[in-house]
Amino acid sequence: MNPPARGASPSFSEQYLPKLVTVLREGYGRRALRADLIAGLTVAIVALPLSMAIAIASGVGPERGLFTAIVGGALVSALGGSRFQIGGPAGAFIVLVAVCVGEIGAGGLATAVLMAGVFLAAAGFLRLGTYVKYIPYPVTVGFTAAIAVIIFASQVKDLLGMTLPGGEPAALWPKIEALWAARETVTWAAVAIAAGAVAVIQGLKRMRPHWPGLLIAVVLASVAAAVLKLPVETIGSRFGALPRLLPAPSLPDLSPAALMRALPYAVSFTLLGAIESLLSAVVADGMTGRHHRSNAELVAQGVANIGSALFGGIMVTGTIARTATNVRAGAHGPVAGIIHSAFVLLFMMVFAPLASAIPLAALAGVLAIVAWNMIEKEEFWMLLRTSSGDALVLLATFFLVIFRDLTEGILVGFVLGAVLFIRRMSEAAHVEERAPLVPEDQADELSQYDSGAAIGRDVVVYRIKGAFFFGAATTVGAVLDRIADRPRAFVIDFTEVPFLDSSAAHSVDLLARKMARSGGQLYLCGTGPEIRRTLLSVGLRAPRARYAHDIDEAVEAARRDIAAAEAEAAVTENGG
Repeated sequence: MNPPARGASPSFSEQYLPKLVTVLREGYGRRALRADLIAGLTVAIVALPLSMAIAIASGVGPERGLFTAIVGGALVSALGGSRFQIGGPAGAFIVLVAVCVGEIGAGGLATAVLMAGVFLAAAGFLRLGTYVKYIPYPVTVGFTAAIAVIIFASQVKDLLGMTLPGGEPAALWPKIEALWAARETVTWAAVAIAAGAVAVIQGLKRMRPHWPGLLIAVVLASVAAAVLKLPVETIGSRFGALPRLLPAPSLPDLSPAALMRALPYAVSFTLLGAIESLLSAVVADGMTGRHHRSNAELVAQGVANIGSALFGGIMVTGTIARTATNVRAGAHGPVAGIIHSAFVLLFMMVFAPLASAIPLAALAGVLAIVAWNMIEKEEFWMLLRTSSGDALVLLATFFLVIFRDLTEGILVGFVLGAVLFIRRMSEAAHVEERAPLVPEDQADELSQYDSGAAIGRDVVVYRIKGAFFFGAATTVGAVLDRIADRPRAFVIDFTEVPFLDSSAAHSVDLLARKMARSGGQLYLCGTGPEIRRTLLSVGLRAPRARYAHDIDEAVEAARRDIAAAEAEAAVTENGG
């Protein structure tokens, strides 16, 4: 199957054929299976504690997070348009799901999730996926930061082991007032457990980045609480024993009244799910050089959410951090995602009784780390400093999400971003004719994928496609934050970038500064005259950034520089 010629509309099969079929047609052997087994196990170890923590923070039992990772994750990988997407419960949905459960209950949540699945599949068949991923950069930074603030606020009660006599309010200011009023109920044992979990996660991230820090922190916290008989609340004390098997599938309430009650939440789930899943697929494309099928991905997300609703799960979406982990672990294709779901099911069957001893303070510590990592801190301040238009979009989205509503914040931010986009396009004197601003979906050629090209520990290559102040810009600045082991060289390929504005150039400059602080080097390749002129105008020149003609030349230069640095370090260590 060849990709369509530029300007030609892709066929139905090129739009919707699952990437699993593409990978199997390439030829799937023992080496590929071994790679997917290792990657699937690696991601499952990350997903296990995270799925339970996200479910608890969303106002439902921890088992629902596991059901979501098992059923939803398997369907996303089996039917999706991305080779590497990992589906499951996501931190971005905590706020929406918690509000939904608080307003219409767990039964209403199941109805809303099923409706969102239908809406997502419909959006895919209407071919809206190509455009969803071009949500403006300041909007994604703004709503992600706002969600992180709300998530952290929701975890303060369990972080401090507090007791709120009247229940915990959903709105931010009433929540803060209730927490302050209950400050005398702080349990110092819970504080110690939470602080210890955070310290273990952060310490392992620095010293042993390949170790499963989340799982190790939760296990150590559980052992400490049990051995020392600490007076802290656990999964077992609040939710009872976890089941060992999936429940039998059942339809939620689909009466007209139930559908009307769930509709607003289903619309919000659909909007956020489309954005999160396609941005995650863009990250995987950038890390591997492959092409995802955005419309097929939306259809798969829809089917996965229908399946999740039938089995008692919560919202499924593509998860950026777990997808990046999958790529870095050497996944060959979608089989890794299916294996990840199988491992989560196996862990649930074998270790469910032990999970009851997990302290809720430890899981709150895990989510505190998740919330902190969700905020693209330097990008946030960069947008405030470099462009008044971007700052307006960012702040409007941020404050509307916190104090009003997530859907309202995204829609207002999108409208403001679209106006800003039109103004910038009118000011653009020249756009290079190397690639369309909004490219059509492309089908992968039936060529073998070399996972080794994407998992080099020292060198990471990221390819940008499309205009660099929309979709792609939201991923590049945070890519390094999503990779546990920081690479020593980061190569960005601009070959398929037709236009780059000054705010995007500043985000690349910010990435160069991040690399320098961690002892790494940024390499830029495929830059045409206009692109390079814009990059140079913000100070992106040697030694902060090095330029190369193409990816091969950049990678060769990076490896040569790394070898030279290692040789120099060896000479210094040996005393000259």
